[in-house]
Amino acid sequence: MASDTQIAKLLSHIAACHSAVLPGPRLPFWSGAHHIGYVKPEFAARLAAASEAIQITETGVFLAPEALSSLNSIAHVAGLPFRAEQFDVRETPDGAVLTTLDRGALPSFGVIGVGAHLNGLVRRPDGWHLWIAKRAADKKLDPGKFDNLVAGGVAAGHTPFETIIKESEEEAALPSSLAAQARQVARFSYNMERPEGLRRDVIYVYDLELPESFVPSPADGEVESFALWPLTQVLEVVSTTDNFKFNVNLVLIDLLIRFGLIEGDAVARLRAALNA
Repeated sequence: MASDTQIAKLLSHIAACHSAVLPGPRLPFWSGAHHIGYVKPEFAARLAAASEAIQITETGVFLAPEALSSLNSIAHVAGLPFRAEQFDVRETPDGAVLTTLDRGALPSFGVIGVGAHLNGLVRRPDGWHLWIAKRAADKKLDPGKFDNLVAGGVAAGHTPFETIIKESEEEAALPSSLAAQARQVARFSYNMERPEGLRRDVIYVYDLELPESFVPSPADGEVESFALWPLTQVLEVVSTTDNFKFNVNLVLIDLLIRFGLIEGDAVARLRAALNA
């Protein structure tokens, strides 16, 4: 059973992902009646200089509805870095798609970003094991950190499940016939201050039991290596270090609760924090 010190560490991981206070120093970003993000005043000024379609008031930053489809162009003129991957822009996680925005611009606009994570599980005689990925040293975000077997942002026009299928083949050489057996087990959201800006993320979590014969291999350069850990080792590392990518901690805490490695009063405390 996890110690009080370990539980405190797990709670600190969750708190780190809920570090943003909104609106805080930011202004709500609107297009017509749609509240789609939050921007800092200095960035709002850059946006207004980039486009006459941007208006700044005491209550927020407003983009003319007819210019919503030009959001990428405005972001480019404002000098934001682009990653050549479009994400859907929604007012709420389950809302209608309003337009698309380059992934690199999401944190500056405080737009919701959706991701999908896969727990690759193996049942062995000595208990459950989990495939762990080590992120490549040249990754822009959290290089060298431990990660789920498969994880990725949900690109425009795709669903989280479709993303799992796609990323499984690309990141871990996991055949789609196996990946398609994954089942959704959780969904988390958080507002987090990060060096790149505001992360308003929604994460869909999937479990997949894999045969012992399957061994993942890095396929697209985003992962340096894979290792199969017993869940007891997962608990030890996540509850005593910062070696996992920040949001993977949430996925693993949920997994450890569901598989009985965290018990007692701590479960309710962690669940309340995860669902805050």
